[in-house]
Amino acid sequence: MTRKGRRLALIGSAVGLMALAVGLILFALKDNIVFFYAPAELAEKGVQPGTRLRIGGLVKQGTVERAPGKPISFTVTDNVKDVAVTYDGLLPDLFREGQGVVVEGVLETKDTFRADSVLAKHDETYMPREVADALKKQGLWRGGTAQNGPPTTQSQGSP
Repeated sequence: MTRKGRRLALIGSAVGLMALAVGLILFALKDNIVFFYAPAELAEKGVQPGTRLRIGGLVKQGTVERAPGKPISFTVTDNVKDVAVTYDGLLPDLFREGQGVVVEGVLETKDTFRADSVLAKHDETYMPREVADALKKQGLWRGGTAQNGPPTTQSQGSP
């Protein structure tokens, strides 16, 4: 084999090994390349307790409980399924009932979640895109807003 042939074989082998490595990594991460699960998706997928993940949805009305010396508890819902969340820390200033939220932490049981961090909306018209998309996918998006969510960006026809 000539020098040029050996160089091409080496380069071809390196490219093949890199493609194989990328393919194996993507295959291993296929279920973990999700920014969050909606409560209904969490139940569908049968995620095992002890799994670290994010869940997103709306803070259910009337569920926020704050007691001195105890973790804050509230319920995240997608209006199909609810997940009880406990969080020991400071909530964002804009956290409130009926608003979009994404919580990150560990699933303790199939219906309870211990959060390490809470991400809340940042103004009157914002809801995390993932939450809004999950509500749209489930048919719960209400016209221009999803319970104080963002206005829709659908065009109203051509001028």
